Amino acid sequence: MLEGLEYSTMKVENIDVTETIENARKQIAEDRSLSPAMRSTFDLLVLIISLLVNRLGINSSNSSKPPSQDPNRDKNKDKKKRKPRKDKGIKRKPGAQPGHKGVTLEKSEHPDEIEEIKIDLRSIPSGDYEDVGYDSRQVFDVEIKMNIKEYRAQILENNKTGQQYVAVFPDDVSKAVQYGNEVRAQAVYMSIFQMIPLARILDYFKEQAGLLVSKGSISNFKRFAYKKLEEIGFKAWVSVQLFSSEVCHADETGINVNGKRIWLHGLCNEKYTIYHPDLKRGKDAMDRMGILEKYEGVLCHDHWKPYYKFENCTHSLCNAHHLRELTRAHEQDDQRWALNMHDLLEEINEAVKASENGVLIEDEIKSYQKRYRTILTKGKKEYPLPDKIPGKKGKQKKSKARNLLERLIDYEDDTLRFMKEAAVPFTNNQGENDLRMTKVQQKVSGCFRSMDGAEEFCLIRSYIVTARKHGMGASQALRILFRGDRPDFMKLS
Repeated sequence: MLEGLEYSTMKVENIDVTETIENARKQIAEDRSLSPAMRSTFDLLVLIISLLVNRLGINSSNSSKPPSQDPNRDKNKDKKKRKPRKDKGIKRKPGAQPGHKGVTLEKSEHPDEIEEIKIDLRSIPSGDYEDVGYDSRQVFDVEIKMNIKEYRAQILENNKTGQQYVAVFPDDVSKAVQYGNEVRAQAVYMSIFQMIPLARILDYFKEQAGLLVSKGSISNFKRFAYKKLEEIGFKAWVSVQLFSSEVCHADETGINVNGKRIWLHGLCNEKYTIYHPDLKRGKDAMDRMGILEKYEGVLCHDHWKPYYKFENCTHSLCNAHHLRELTRAHEQDDQRWALNMHDLLEEINEAVKASENGVLIEDEIKSYQKRYRTILTKGKKEYPLPDKIPGKKGKQKKSKARNLLERLIDYEDDTLRFMKEAAVPFTNNQGENDLRMTKVQQKVSGCFRSMDGAEEFCLIRSYIVTARKHGMGASQALRILFRGDRPDFMKLS
């Protein structure tokens, strides 16, 4: 069972686990007294031990695990790993540094309230005084209170016929008693954007404004926002913007709907974002998003194979993933080429940042390509594939490091595209960042109650994130939405 497997170089407390496993394997193979059943059991146990020990070295620097899940996390060690600042050696004072744009209160020319302070004449010497002006100071404060507005529609009655005529109420005033758009906007803002649990939103309205709101009402507010987004055609509009953009970032993550795992797909760039919940994770789900099937720009992703089924677009791979995988290959598998490749990718990235136009000149590109290929060629020679077991069917078992090596060889253009095209980034961080807060929602709420709820969250969140990317605050965007208007950034595009 163990023959043909490529083991990582693993050490735990100065014990070479790889060597120990190999010795155990040889002893099992040479011991003729073992029955076939016992030999298979020992083989399985050794395999399980190797897999478990291999996991001990996985952390945020060499995998996709977040830093919060690192075992025995040493924050001081994390600080030591950070790159030194260019101004290292200069003692900095506490607080904001030179060049920092601060936020300072400035006097308003139109205060909402003016309170005049008169001098108590008894506190000054007697004499003949003239009023020559004033000295002013302003206090900026926030007042949170409930405001009840009553609409009284005039009723006119014909004295002869008795026919009555009632004035028309505003379109958004449809009930005898209802919540206003500001309550709706603030509730949706806290739920969808700030990820505050519903119970705490209810407490907020009760404590701050003396307003009683139910969980059902907040759900109705979100449903109302969803319908308003459908009315103004936001989903179709943002899909067109992403479809026509030069670069898009794609990523996906698992979410929970009433105890069942489904997938949340995200597609975005620096100006637009769309989220799509689906029961599936593959190409069919992304086709239902309705953008990638005919997209012809550059698609940045983490090399998940279904993305390569979209053949109309050009692909760019996330080098943040590559750096973590290269770190793991060096630390756990003792792959010397991986460290060299890690350093080369970072060097190329720094060179691109320092370039005038965000791309390298042709000579630099050729030089880096040559170094890139040399490292990978040496890697193939240093760590060749083990001989395939005669008669064994199926694909040959490869280690993670070997798979990474072959991927970097086969997808060189997609890995290094960032140094040739200015619009292409080094990483897929934009896509990952846009999805990250949805994981917070899952931690807060645990799950969505229904697929409809997931779809409402995704569309409203898409609208809010897109609005913020255009410099519009989330609350302002929701106020405009609840009025039934299209925000300016939709009108201009």
